[in-house]
Amino acid sequence: MANWRDSGFGGIVMAVWALASVPVIVFGILLAIPFVGRRRAFYGIGPWFARGMAWFCHIPFALRGWERLPEAIREGRQSVIFMSNHESQLDPPVLIAALPVPAVYIAKKELQYVPFIGWAAWAAGVIFIDRSDRERAFRSIHDAAQQIRGGKNVVIFPEGTRSRTGQMLPFKKGGFALAQDADVPIVPMATVGGFRVLPSGSLRLRTGPYTVLVGEPVLPSEHPDRHALMEEVRLRIEHLVAEARTS
Repeated sequence: MANWRDSGFGGIVMAVWALASVPVIVFGILLAIPFVGRRRAFYGIGPWFARGMAWFCHIPFALRGWERLPEAIREGRQSVIFMSNHESQLDPPVLIAALPVPAVYIAKKELQYVPFIGWAAWAAGVIFIDRSDRERAFRSIHDAAQQIRGGKNVVIFPEGTRSRTGQMLPFKKGGFALAQDADVPIVPMATVGGFRVLPSGSLRLRTGPYTVLVGEPVLPSEHPDRHALMEEVRLRIEHLVAEARTS
């Protein structure tokens, strides 16, 4: 029974199942909002997409290294910016399900108008960034920093887009400017497995494990400038990726 998932037909069946699950999950979130509120509805129901994928598609995920973080972060009393490499479109839902504390993404404002995905993003409290011009983008980053200081955890892919080769792309500076403005720790992470399970340009799912490996936090205040901060975080993510791939 397990072998059918590794065939081309099985990959198509799994992809169709995953796509069909999206509206079911989103409608479940929307129906729950009047009773429990947006945040609880999303984080109570949203992770079931990745959990269902782990069960039906044999794509299990595991979180490692969480114990490396200070207690205040583990218990959600200290807001942070999680930064991870980006191998696949499946990375966001896997991270939502894997992280023990609620964390939102930063996305361009156009995403909020996309059916289902935009509705789920609204429920989650995603921070939308207006990139239409430099002044609006700067103002959006400042507003995002205020929300983080107010208690939101954020997940950022500093590469800006997913890798097409499995190797990390150059980092963009926006997330590090945000971390400096918000003055909160950056938690480096490695998300490994997505490039094999769903590589860029493919719609076929493949079975296999996902590993999310967490590193020790990096404090922006301990680095002389944004470039030094970015280099330190990149180095740590590279080490975590190597550790996850060899373990």
